[in-house]
Amino acid sequence: MASISSLGVGSGLDLSGLLDQLRSAERQKLQPITAQKTEEQAKISAFGRLQSGLDKLQEAVAKLNDASLYSSLSTRVEGEGMTATANDQASAGRYEVEVTQIARAGSLASQGVANSSDPLVGAGGDTLTLSFEGKADVDIVLEEGWSLDQVRDAINADPDAGVSASIINDGSANGYRLVLNSTESGFDAGIKNMTFGNTALAEDATTRQSGQNASLEINGIAITSASNTVEGAIQGITLELDSAAEGKTLAVVVEQDDESLKEAVQGFVSAYNEMKSTVGRMTNVTGDAETAGELVGDRTVRTIESRLSRNLTESVAGGALEIMSQVGIQLNERGRLELDEAKLDAVIAETPQALAEFFAGADEAGGMAGRLDQTLGQILGNDGMIQNSVNSAETRVSSLDNRYERMETSIERTVERYRKQFGQLDAMMSRMNATSAYLGQQLDMISSQMSQGQK
Repeated sequence: MASISSLGVGSGLDLSGLLDQLRSAERQKLQPITAQKTEEQAKISAFGRLQSGLDKLQEAVAKLNDASLYSSLSTRVEGEGMTATANDQASAGRYEVEVTQIARAGSLASQGVANSSDPLVGAGGDTLTLSFEGKADVDIVLEEGWSLDQVRDAINADPDAGVSASIINDGSANGYRLVLNSTESGFDAGIKNMTFGNTALAEDATTRQSGQNASLEINGIAITSASNTVEGAIQGITLELDSAAEGKTLAVVVEQDDESLKEAVQGFVSAYNEMKSTVGRMTNVTGDAETAGELVGDRTVRTIESRLSRNLTESVAGGALEIMSQVGIQLNERGRLELDEAKLDAVIAETPQALAEFFAGADEAGGMAGRLDQTLGQILGNDGMIQNSVNSAETRVSSLDNRYERMETSIERTVERYRKQFGQLDAMMSRMNATSAYLGQQLDMISSQMSQGQK
């Protein structure tokens, strides 16, 4: 059978062009399927953005539903040279801290040698004994012929040495000195002596600096600490001292962390409004299919909005605060939350426990945040409304793909039928044209013969 490129050769008609037009007309049947698939894919993408917004809202709600938020404390230090942090064991209060001295590590240097790389340890090796103020001696084994550099390295390689070793050159003829610094601060950890056997080296007792404990008074009570990190002196409070604190009286103020609580409420209002803005764009009715939101009229979105709105507006029974407006939060006519910060500040300052009961309740589901968290869990769960809607849309996309393939196969069969018919038409017209040409030639011959006979 003739190919598409040869169609029309016999008949002189543009059968290839006509076949292309018929194919194009048949493929118009695919456009509704493609449009439906595009619409379903847009819905899947929209549900993904909605889920992201709801995830942020759930995170904000979870903070409000955490009872520890309402009992958290903040610390501040009045003065310089000390920082303070509080954990959940701390209690609100004010503490006067007078710092006499901070903790310090001990140090000791050796006599000098001419060159740190020259052999130093005598025949048969040696043992360096490190003595401390309040803990057991440490022995470091030295090998014959080792230099000062190698002695230093041996000390630093011993995890139990209790000191770090370095070499300092004081610029004199025998200027290379081994310097030991206690790895921990405090009197007990301070290095007291270094003793060699047959090594040509000795300590320089004049360089010794004893380890020192931190000494301070907290509300008149004397405290000592081997470290400048003072834990346990004030229950739940950790103090960090530095040299600027010596000789000063500082104040540690521990109080309710109002700022974190306020930020959590602000974060909730912001996350809810952001989610509502996302929904607003997705359900925007413009009268034009090209510009309208992807989820206009979607039942899942309407259900989500309805359930969240109900959680927000229903009262919380059993506490001094029962509705959002008492906290300083209101729904406006656009369905967004508005926060009266002055009112919230007053509630935090005057009735923090009532605020805790309103949001967090007596248990995880008791307060408004608990209700919202349960609802969001049902919406966002693996079997929740969002995932079910996405699954349904994906199923429809798969069905449309199958339908598209079947339709495309049907169209190709139709076009192939047209091609065969056009081929048959072309062949028939080619034969008819040939017959017509032959008859024309015969008639011309007869006419010519008749003309000659009359002459």
